[in-house]
Amino acid sequence: MEHYERAAPPELGQNESSLTSTLRTLLFFTSLMILLPIGLYFSSKAYVFEGTLGMSNRDSYFYAAIVAVVTVHVVLALFVYVAWNEGSRQWREGKQD
Repeated sequence: MEHYERAAPPELGQNESSLTSTLRTLLFFTSLMILLPIGLYFSSKAYVFEGTLGMSNRDSYFYAAIVAVVTVHVVLALFVYVAWNEGSRQWREGKQD
């Protein structure tokens, strides 16, 4: 009795690589969303606003928070841009098949 292995459809491999790519992108931007604003908040507060500009502790909190909020918006905009381009690229590749 012969045993035939059934090959997976080619779309399945493509979907798995697409899912892996999407998850990598999501994890990358999630880590950026956590680390970058927090890091820039504390570093800009200590080195830029208090150290270089000589601001008071109270003022430096305020301006460092602005830096963190702007950073969050920049990371979100980059994520939307990358996700949009990745989605349109996958759509174009799907249309060519």
